[in-house]
Amino acid sequence: MMNERDVVELLQEIERLGVAAWVGGGWGVDALIGSETRPHGDIDIYVAAHGADKFLDMLKSRGYTEVVTEYTTQAHTVWQDLQGRVVDLHLIEFREDDAQSLYFEGEAYPRWVLDGEGSIGGLSVRCFTAEAQLLFHQGYEHSEKDIQDVLLLCKTYGLEVPEEYKNI
Repeated sequence: MMNERDVVELLQEIERLGVAAWVGGGWGVDALIGSETRPHGDIDIYVAAHGADKFLDMLKSRGYTEVVTEYTTQAHTVWQDLQGRVVDLHLIEFREDDAQSLYFEGEAYPRWVLDGEGSIGGLSVRCFTAEAQLLFHQGYEHSEKDIQDVLLLCKTYGLEVPEEYKNI
């Protein structure tokens, strides 16, 4: 499990490194809400690809090792330490020739998806916007935690519940 203290320590270390990073997934939702709303098995961190070596060196120095999964790619890896804390790492590529887009996991997205601001344990963090969170929570089979996250975001931000969540 990744508790709030673990997340804050990790994010503070990332900040000290000067690596550009954003929080996504469940902790990204909680950052937008401003409090921990449920237990989390991992943290999704999105890092600019040019800062990845520094970030990975830091993870390794903290005892994290890569865990190969069925969804491991060059741009998406999973790291776990001996205490079972998991970092789901996604690399983001910014292209100078395309000022409106960023790329991760083979897809292009508008840069506004990274304009979210939130807090975890009182620490200000960069994260996906609420609208981007809703976008990334669509098009797959939803777990209970996905449903909880989406409904909470919609209620908090006054957003329309996506069609695929309406009859759940």
